[in-house]
Amino acid sequence: MELLIKGARIVDWSLDFIGDIYIKEGKIYEMAAEINRDVETIDARGKVVMPAFVDLHCHFRDPGFTYKEDIASGSRAAARGGYTAVNLMANTNPVCSSLETVNYVLEKGEEVGLLDIHQCMSITKNLEGEDIGHLDELEEGNDKVKFLSDDGKGVADSKVMMEAMVKAAKLNLTVISHAESPDLSNVDMRLAENTMTWRDIGLAKYTNCRLHLAHVSTKEAMAYVIEAKSKGYPVSCEVTPHHIALTDEVKYRVNPPIRKQEDVDAIIQAIKKSYVDCIATDHAPHSKEDKEKGAPGISCIETVFPVSYTALVEKKHISLNRLSELMSKTPAEIMGLNKGKIQIGYDGDLVIVDLDKVYSIDVNDFQSKGKNSPFHGHKVRGKVLYTIKSGRVTYKD
Repeated sequence: MELLIKGARIVDWSLDFIGDIYIKEGKIYEMAAEINRDVETIDARGKVVMPAFVDLHCHFRDPGFTYKEDIASGSRAAARGGYTAVNLMANTNPVCSSLETVNYVLEKGEEVGLLDIHQCMSITKNLEGEDIGHLDELEEGNDKVKFLSDDGKGVADSKVMMEAMVKAAKLNLTVISHAESPDLSNVDMRLAENTMTWRDIGLAKYTNCRLHLAHVSTKEAMAYVIEAKSKGYPVSCEVTPHHIALTDEVKYRVNPPIRKQEDVDAIIQAIKKSYVDCIATDHAPHSKEDKEKGAPGISCIETVFPVSYTALVEKKHISLNRLSELMSKTPAEIMGLNKGKIQIGYDGDLVIVDLDKVYSIDVNDFQSKGKNSPFHGHKVRGKVLYTIKSGRVTYKD
């Protein structure tokens, strides 16, 4: 499969120039000011080409909760949002505590064929916080599981978490922490996040296990991350668009909660100073009924780029290059993928965006089954026009 993109502004974490990109056999084959080939061609003059986005953290609800989302609807939503690779959390039914469930998800992802799908295995069996014996199913050098996470719950028992990290370090896996002390959740959600963040960083240092902190949302938790990074601990972190673009004036249930303006300011400062590694979606689709019953979460994989661009680049906090680093380069590196940069030999996974397009988000347009979003009606700038995976168009506006 061959594809030529003509006349675009080409932007990744380090590039910004006008030119053409030629993709051959799924890889970026040539970049130049002018390329002429008799192949399928997209005229992208006046538009921006960036590396397709990579999501370290989302929920496709399959198996078990396919009335909220399934692999096919989640893949279509991701492609519409500009994504070609995602990392799915384990809180399905059955919980992803076995290679059998991992294989089920990976095989369905290949059938749909729109994304490279990776599946987390749970840290504790069935998210029950006690047993890590299922991790013995993983062998050193396994090529299917790269991450362990009990996302949706914090692992309350410090000894269990420590033992899981010892195993993860031995298997060269990254532990993704949902930093929330369950015994404090009903007391103070800020305290719950801060105490668990501090603990998990300490355990990562002790075990030398790679730790990735999901959806960091408080100024205190971010300060712990900054301190850990400054001391060289094996720690990375993500933030979400809703913790950047919204404050607690918006009454909308997510976990962790939408925070105060001072927390938003602290997160943006950490992004500017390169302490934040990536923007992840925490795409969490729900049915209308489940949301009305209080289920926490946002369906957002289709809106991450415009929300982030509007909140960060348009407001001149960061450059478009830095946004590409947060949404493509670094998450691809953490996942060990040959994506995230516009460079010869890298996967031909690209997104074409219109930065001049201003519009209002409408949840009724979502490909996702989940229409739950506080961004409905919000005016944003920046629209995904095409998503391209391995030189094949997977989404066209």
